[in-house]
Amino acid sequence: MRHSGGQRQYRGLILDFVGVLTEGEASAHQSWCTAQGLPASAWVDALGRHPRGRELYAALETGRLTQAEWNRRTAALLGVDDHHDLMGRAWAAVRPAAAMITLAREARRAGYALALLSNSFGLDPYNPYRETGVWDLFDVTVISETEGVAKPDPVIYRRTLDRLGLPAAACVFVDDNPANLPPAAALGITTVHADGRSDTAARLADLLGIVQRK
Repeated sequence: MRHSGGQRQYRGLILDFVGVLTEGEASAHQSWCTAQGLPASAWVDALGRHPRGRELYAALETGRLTQAEWNRRTAALLGVDDHHDLMGRAWAAVRPAAAMITLAREARRAGYALALLSNSFGLDPYNPYRETGVWDLFDVTVISETEGVAKPDPVIYRRTLDRLGLPAAACVFVDDNPANLPPAAALGITTVHADGRSDTAARLADLLGIVQRK
């Protein structure tokens, strides 16, 4: 999108990780659970619905719990004997989202500053960003584990803008979780919901004025 005088409206692109730069999470977690002899929904239930599981995951996100310790405690919650690299094993079949990663590279070539703004699920022993091949795409990385604060807290959005050195109105933010969008919009950032539709990358390219390569 451009102003009438031809000046580009946006200069920064801020991307979430899970559900934006990755795909196939649900099927990967379900397959892993089944292979462990667990109900297919066990991973989602433990992390998102079980009170203790939610507490552990929130602590992991904000760096109050290491991934190794989270692995140990969550394996016990799931009833899995082997806690070694639990996160990495459950995420092993998650795929990079090729269309969005290509779009991110094209945006960078077009002169956009790129930021990764992600609620972390640990960096060691399993670093999901490196394993997915996206770590080096970004000029700025803002990871909740190292910040001690997670989306949707407005603080983490402000830090991202500060590190990009750009005003909110010059940035676009993409996230798959609708709850993470209003705080960004309140700051004046243009938001895009990655809602699982196959044309998300194309819609984003159109918004940014990027001609995608065939």
